[in-house]
Amino acid sequence: MGLTKQIVLAMIAGIAVGLLFNFLNTTQVLGAGVTGFIDNYLTNGLFDIVGRIFIASLKLMVVPLVLVSLICGACALSEGSRVGVLAGKTVLLYLVTTAAAISLALLLAIVIQPGAGMETMAGDASFEPQPSPPLSEVLINIFPTNPVDAMAKGNMLQIIVFALLMGYAISRSGKPGQRIAGFFNDLNDVIMRMVGVLMVFAPYGVFALLATKIAQLGLDAILQLLKYFMVVLGALLIHAFGVYPLLLKLLSGLNPLRLLKKMRPAMVFAFSTASSAATIPVTLSTVEKRLGVDNKVASFTIPLGATINMDGTAIMQGVATVFISQLYGIEIGLMGYLTVILTATLASVGTAGVPGVGLIMLAMVLQQVGLPLEGIAIVMGVDRLLDMVRTAVNITGDAVVSSIVAKSEGALDVDRFNDDNYNSVISGEDALAR
Repeated sequence: MGLTKQIVLAMIAGIAVGLLFNFLNTTQVLGAGVTGFIDNYLTNGLFDIVGRIFIASLKLMVVPLVLVSLICGACALSEGSRVGVLAGKTVLLYLVTTAAAISLALLLAIVIQPGAGMETMAGDASFEPQPSPPLSEVLINIFPTNPVDAMAKGNMLQIIVFALLMGYAISRSGKPGQRIAGFFNDLNDVIMRMVGVLMVFAPYGVFALLATKIAQLGLDAILQLLKYFMVVLGALLIHAFGVYPLLLKLLSGLNPLRLLKKMRPAMVFAFSTASSAATIPVTLSTVEKRLGVDNKVASFTIPLGATINMDGTAIMQGVATVFISQLYGIEIGLMGYLTVILTATLASVGTAGVPGVGLIMLAMVLQQVGLPLEGIAIVMGVDRLLDMVRTAVNITGDAVVSSIVAKSEGALDVDRFNDDNYNSVISGEDALAR
């Protein structure tokens, strides 16, 4: 059985076990003793430990993979001017897709009105947001003062800047640069092999993560906010299977269905981890091996996308803003909606690709339009489940932008992209065999 099927089956099994554990905990049909054992030793014990170790292992690979892969990609750009062109195209496309995502979300929410008639939920909810840095501080913090500190803290934007500068310097250093470039290319192969070894354990990690989360949440949280949940979910699906394919077809002429099919393993993986950053190794491998995007492009667009491409989060913010305004009976008007679009788009640049960060961004957006932050407490109940879908949408957007940029730069293996039989991705089985 292929790794993709194993992960899908693990995901289904995790959801089923999670629902079963939640049902047993809610109904107490087996008694408090059995329920306590399940909670203490399985849900919050074994499964939680396995899931946390798996996520930690993924994060272990992120910094070395991004640093080394990006240095290799920058070295491969023979003309230094291409770095600026590549960066300009990538950032522009990411900002355009984010603006389109939140515009779509606002439109759907205004038409469907998920918060209408739910004023009683406003009640005594409370939420204390973390302070968000000003935009000027975000821009300054992009440039590292200590690259080692940036790597220790996992600051992706600073790591990207340092790697680009180092790769550019290596490409301009003659024979010494060639020797260093060879070292990094070899190191990149070793790191990708480590990713493959880690993938052997992916099904177990996916099962443990989903079983734990579903057991803790259950269906009650979704049913209470079903209308809001469905609007956000609908906007996410429309963006992933409507906006992205249209953008890919118009700007590159590539087949969107083929891209979605080949990205399926990475999407499933992103869904289970709910972290764009933790999914970088899988996304990068899939985009290079399955879609045929050259490493010199993918090594830049994928890590950058995990940092600034927050289309799924922008959709949540758009729907949540309208939902909270209706919940509290506050009309923010056209200028308020335009402010939401601008704020959410710019805020996505400084957002880390980790679970739950969307709530911090949402607090920033609500503050800009004068809505009560207490409304965030109401949507928090279903945010984790929606976060999983948002992450899958985000990494799909990363793949679309990578393919468009690679095609425009002549750095896309079109034959591999179009080859339905070429579904190779670095798997655990390959890694262990070698």
